[in-house]
Amino acid sequence: MVRRSGTTRYERHRRDAKLESTTQGGDAYGASGTSFYTTTEKQDSYDSLDKVLNAKCKDEGVRKVIVEMLDACGEITEALRSALVTVEGSANTFGDAQLSVDVIADEIMWEVAKGSEVVAYGASEEEPEIVKCNPKGEYTICWDPLDGSSIVDNNWAVGTIIGVCARGVLMSCGAGVEAYPPTTPSTRRVELGPEATETPSTRNQKRARRWGSKSGKGDDGLLGATGRDQVTSLVALYGPRTTVAVALDDGVYEFSYGCTPEGCMLEDGTYEPWICSRAKIEVAKDCRIFSPANLRAAKEVAGYKRLVEHYMDDKYTLRYSGGLVPDIYQQFTKNQGVFANPTSDSSPAKLRLAFEAAPFGLLVEKAGGKTSDGVTGGSILDVEITAVDQRTALCIGSANEVDRFNEYLECDDDGCNTSK
Repeated sequence: MVRRSGTTRYERHRRDAKLESTTQGGDAYGASGTSFYTTTEKQDSYDSLDKVLNAKCKDEGVRKVIVEMLDACGEITEALRSALVTVEGSANTFGDAQLSVDVIADEIMWEVAKGSEVVAYGASEEEPEIVKCNPKGEYTICWDPLDGSSIVDNNWAVGTIIGVCARGVLMSCGAGVEAYPPTTPSTRRVELGPEATETPSTRNQKRARRWGSKSGKGDDGLLGATGRDQVTSLVALYGPRTTVAVALDDGVYEFSYGCTPEGCMLEDGTYEPWICSRAKIEVAKDCRIFSPANLRAAKEVAGYKRLVEHYMDDKYTLRYSGGLVPDIYQQFTKNQGVFANPTSDSSPAKLRLAFEAAPFGLLVEKAGGKTSDGVTGGSILDVEITAVDQRTALCIGSANEVDRFNEYLECDDDGCNTSK
């Protein structure tokens, strides 16, 4: 156990003037009804990383890869605190301009992956090719080294997203490193289009036409892994402090980095850089916080326009930064929320399935939330990864709000037939 000793002036202030969370009612408005302050109270002691992993992650190999990924997140934290944000004069495979911090974060991830005893293969969003790391390794990892490059120069929160699969189950790309076992009919997703031999229901076909189809390249029939093949995923949030949400056997746990002797003293007088700051995180079924991404799509997608109007008319609280990590991660800190990112013909999907949507999907669903692929209305974890640059629409968060998103997919220019 981690033993805290002493209190700071700030901690005494928080103790004496405790802020209670407010649950916004239907007519609530103003700061008191919309701020959603934290309800997390200071504990006398915190569990160490090792203690939680030993108790909540039965697979030794998964424990090792989690520790290594957390080490990488710690190094990225220190790099972000000291590195200038400058243009590198280069671009990644997708044509996105690279910043100095993008390159630094990616180099740290590759250094950790290639030096690992348990990572067999790695793939980075910056240059998405499957690369051999350790032939004796057990896992394949896919990562977005620094999500939020467009807002990092403003010192807004950014993050690292990591998905981990067992070796032989590659979250990729058709790279041909190892063949992914054929999926069963119950889990197989079909591409939507005029040449599809199997189709979802008529309702889902209508959704696909209105909201854009999935973006696997071609109709070559290549089958890949799904998000359900992940053994764990991690999302690091870098802001005034660094926290990482990790999917363990029985739920989602948050670990905080950068503990000081005053804050994280162990009983033997030592201290560790990582503590478990929150355990068994839950995302409530209902929420009053919304994050509407890709608002340009509302110009073409009647359902999305009406959904945003619903949020505004019912006085939901807008919490949107333009960074995927902070905009979804807040669901773990506020225990509620919905992030919506549909697609349209002129404003196509940008989120990468393997590097962003699937890892976040595992975490949110493990916390009791729900996801939608924005096409069929099914879970993002059931979508097959057929191309490394596969993009996807996404709705993720509180279950009832994701259901509402799916219902609004049925809207057209003539109106909606929604029950919520």
